[in-house]
Amino acid sequence: MIGTLYLVGVGTGDPELLTIKAVRILKETPVISFGQKPNTSSRALGIAKNFLSKDAILLPINIPMEIKREPAKKAYDEAAKKIEQHLKEGQNVAYICEGDPLFYASAMYLIERLKSKIKIEVIPGITSLQAASSALVQPLVSRNEILKILPATLDDERLLVELKNAQAVALIKIGRHFARIKNLLKKSGHIEGAKIVINASCENQQIINVGDYDKDELPYFAIIISHKGGEVWSE
Repeated sequence: MIGTLYLVGVGTGDPELLTIKAVRILKETPVISFGQKPNTSSRALGIAKNFLSKDAILLPINIPMEIKREPAKKAYDEAAKKIEQHLKEGQNVAYICEGDPLFYASAMYLIERLKSKIKIEVIPGITSLQAASSALVQPLVSRNEILKILPATLDDERLLVELKNAQAVALIKIGRHFARIKNLLKKSGHIEGAKIVINASCENQQIINVGDYDKDELPYFAIIISHKGGEVWSE
């Protein structure tokens, strides 16, 4: 018997936001894998640790955070081989990741390498968009409005065009790009009402107006939400 690979989303930080199914899978699965930067602890593991079996085998994947893609590619190649070995031995494996496994998440690299060989089941998780809008107590969109999800790593020209033609926007992967993102939000008319949510759903969650944030860089776990649509939410 070949085991099943579960790709489990553990959400953005609050362990109580895990689904009932995610908790069950984590308790039942003998091998738990997760990504982490070398010489650091895994945020995903920190969220899920209280739901794991005391006998669970931990299988960390050290992923180099470099601009060059080759080191990370090699890390996922090696991780896929280790995971596949456990599966061939009949053990189920749960790969846990922050947010949702299929939303800008590392799980996609395992799917590429293993989907033709073994059974994969995805357990959805709360994304940063959902956690941020909940923190703001504000809809992302309503009625016929369109939501755009924009990585801050896009060039200025592309971002400005997208922002100018957007009713509602979620900006992700901001980090060191914040200063130029703030400027683009001003140019596009999105600066008023745009909010930064840092560590959404965590105890150290922060909500800050974009215009009031005076640093050039945002923490890694930060997202900007802006809504300038014309719909009336109170109707």
